[in-house]
Amino acid sequence: MAKKSEIIVRDVAIKTITVNGVDYICITDVAKQKNPVDPNGVIANWMRNRNTVEFLGIWETIHNPSFNPLEFEGFRKEAGLNAFTLSPTRWITATNAIGIISHAGRNGGTYAQTDIAFEFASWISVEFRLYLVKEFQRLKAEEQKLLGWTAKRELSKINYRIHTDAIKSHLIPAEVTKEQANIIYAEEADVLNVAMFGMTAKQWREANPELKGNIRDYATINELICLSNMENINAVLINDGIPQGERLIKLNRIAIQQMQVLEASSGRKLLK
Repeated sequence: MAKKSEIIVRDVAIKTITVNGVDYICITDVAKQKNPVDPNGVIANWMRNRNTVEFLGIWETIHNPSFNPLEFEGFRKEAGLNAFTLSPTRWITATNAIGIISHAGRNGGTYAQTDIAFEFASWISVEFRLYLVKEFQRLKAEEQKLLGWTAKRELSKINYRIHTDAIKSHLIPAEVTKEQANIIYAEEADVLNVAMFGMTAKQWREANPELKGNIRDYATINELICLSNMENINAVLINDGIPQGERLIKLNRIAIQQMQVLEASSGRKLLK
């Protein structure tokens, strides 16, 4: 399934999609920079240019093992002639091209892989191309940042499962009810919350009634890294039979030490 995004370049909304890990930019939207009424006509004029046909053919030869070079040669010989026309659909069908794709429908249009989209933008305006590259790079940087945060959050969830398994084995008496087990889990989660954030989950919710989710959803990446480490350490301490109060002090000291390393500053005090 294609992943869809949108960037704004000089007040023009430009759609992007990612298909099987490959990024495409909507050149129909790019063409609106030159002619907002007839962007398809702009693309057609670009594609009938001999330099464009040669560029597309060379790009496909490099990146597409299924490219049809015979059809490409036919287009290259005709390119530039007054009667020559070439649409994206005709190019794709005849040459088995992969650098350009067409999507029909309300949110459709002609999309091109980034090399081709940037080349088309240069034909529109060199200045516009530079802005397009800048905004696209910003989009990719934000996606990578989000991916990193998500990975840390998932790591924290995995370690939390390890942590709760240790609680079940060493803190929960036999024959307890599910409700009793949940209370014990909540207390252990709050041990980590107090050690890391200085408050329990309930205290955070009461202090932030307008926010959705929980305290860990608003943690920084460094806090999630530290919290992930603490969950593993707490599981070991539980296995060793160390009382909850002692573990809280140890975990708080570990949190301060690790955050000092991660952020080169300490914003937390040791628990007394």
